Amino acid sequence: MSTKTASMDPNELGENLIPLLDEILSYIPAPEVEDEGEMQYLVSSIDYNDYVGRIAIGRIERGELKVNQEVSVGDYHNTKKEYRGKIVTIYQIEGLNRVPCESAKAGDIVCISGLENITIGDTICAYGHFEPLPFVKISEPTVEMTFSVNDSPFAGREGKFVTSRQLRDRLFKELLKDVSLRVNETETTDSFRVAGRGEMHLSILIENMRREGYELAVSTPRVLYKEIDGKLCEPIERLVIDVPENCVGSVMEKLGSRKGELQQMTPVGSRMRIEFLIPSRGLFGYRSEFLTDTKGEGIMSSVFHSYQPHKGDIDRRSVGSLIAFETGDAVTYGLYNAQERGELFIGAGTPVYEGMVVGANPKADDMVVNVCKKKHLTNTRASGSDDALRLIPPRIMSLEDCLEFLADDELLEVTPKSMRIRKRTLSNSLRMKERAKM
Repeated sequence: MSTKTASMDPNELGENLIPLLDEILSYIPAPEVEDEGEMQYLVSSIDYNDYVGRIAIGRIERGELKVNQEVSVGDYHNTKKEYRGKIVTIYQIEGLNRVPCESAKAGDIVCISGLENITIGDTICAYGHFEPLPFVKISEPTVEMTFSVNDSPFAGREGKFVTSRQLRDRLFKELLKDVSLRVNETETTDSFRVAGRGEMHLSILIENMRREGYELAVSTPRVLYKEIDGKLCEPIERLVIDVPENCVGSVMEKLGSRKGELQQMTPVGSRMRIEFLIPSRGLFGYRSEFLTDTKGEGIMSSVFHSYQPHKGDIDRRSVGSLIAFETGDAVTYGLYNAQERGELFIGAGTPVYEGMVVGANPKADDMVVNVCKKKHLTNTRASGSDDALRLIPPRIMSLEDCLEFLADDELLEVTPKSMRIRKRTLSNSLRMKERAKM
């Protein structure tokens, strides 16, 4: 294992990182703080512990903070009424550890517990001397997904937590430390509406739950509309893109079809920096297209801008799904025939069930394929002849890829070991009947 070192002389090998740290201290000025005056503390992050509850993390801007001190708590935007509290414990951060202490002074970044409803952006001051500190107002959620119990034929095989009670407890526990998340119960006990600040925000929660051993099914993302002055309005994102000059045309064409409005173009060397205002729903499913169009060299980021009147319909997905005909294990012969219909997501030996999506159809319609079909053996056809069949390597889908691919009538089955896209109605015959009624 290599050791990181730093040296002031390019011709000498250092012993540790102390020269680098000393240079940082000499170059970057120390923060300006007020040692005198009544205590003032701004909460910039939240953690949670089953024993002490919510833990506020932030910097002391003025004065001294002590254990058992009476304090006033409120926020700059007056979203809550000022209330009185008491500091139970104070933790100094030393490396990766939190060390209890009796007091801390201005400039220190400390963790404190004992205040039940504390949240990001709150100001904690000495009792009777409340002076709120400015803080950016936390935006409301703009995207919602439905989290539900996994009810596929493979449910319970790979996960540790699979019941609706366990799912509910985990989601509401997340609210204690994620102040921009919203969880609402539905008419049934098996599903919950989870709203966040974007597709990535919710995908991080899904990935964390998957790694913790949870099994669940999630729906396609959908934006949260608002009615403002009698008009239906939708969330608009400010999108900033940095791409090579030869990719500008394809990017602008794709974003134009997604109702993106060009705001600014600035050349930066051989690259171009472009800013758009685009509906949040216009970004669903675009990231993978963007990486393909820019050959992996593009950079994109977005932030909520405002609510504006509805921009009209946007074609979200131009391809259909290849759907498994029956339950079983995918075999080479069945996959060989299916790959002629479109791009596959699975390889030989993968367990599948009826209604599971196994690939993408280049056409917009869904198609049922039998990836479990085996070659019938005769006197002139031996089982070993399958060896001559050449399969195209399947497309390995990440969590973000799966969420972007989902259609409105599909769900993503998430387990600690697998991610499977499936139809809401698994039976092929029932889906055909539902489609005929439409």
